[in-house]
Amino acid sequence: MKIGELARRAQTQVETVRYYERAGLLPETTRTESNYRVYGDKHVRRLSFIRHCRGLDMSLDEIRTLLRFADAPDENCAGVDALLEAHIGHVTRRIKTLQSLKQQLRNLRKTCTSAQKTRQCGILNELAARARQPSTASAEHVRGTHGIRDNPNAASG
Repeated sequence: MKIGELARRAQTQVETVRYYERAGLLPETTRTESNYRVYGDKHVRRLSFIRHCRGLDMSLDEIRTLLRFADAPDENCAGVDALLEAHIGHVTRRIKTLQSLKQQLRNLRKTCTSAQKTRQCGILNELAARARQPSTASAEHVRGTHGIRDNPNAASG
C-alpha cells in the first residue's frame, strides 16, 4: 500500500507518517520503480501502536524504547515495567500541576462578578496585574491539555 492508504488504515495523516519515519519510529520500507514507498500490514500495526502510545501521552523517546523491546521478543521486559512506572510518575506530577492550574483559573474567574465594559473586567485586569509581577508567576503551561494530539507541525515531540 502507498502512504495515503497506510495513513487511512492507521487513522492518521500522511504528514504524521512522514514525521514518524523521520523520527526513526517506522522502519525503512521498499520503493517502487517510480520511487513510491510501499507499506505493509506490519507498518499499520506499528503506526497504530505508536499512535496508541501517543494517546497515553508517551514521549517519542519512551515509544522508541518500547519499540526496541517489542522488536526483541525474547528479551526480559523489566525495562518496560520501569518505563511505565516512570511514566505514571510523570502523569501524577502533571495531574497535580493541572489541579493547581484549575484552582488558579477558578480564583481568576471569581474576579468577574458581572458583565461590564472590558476596561472594568476583573479577569483582564487581574491577568494584566499578574503579568507585571513575574515573581508571582502561576503554574507553568502543561502541554497536551487542549486536545491537540499527534500534530507534528505543533512540535508535539
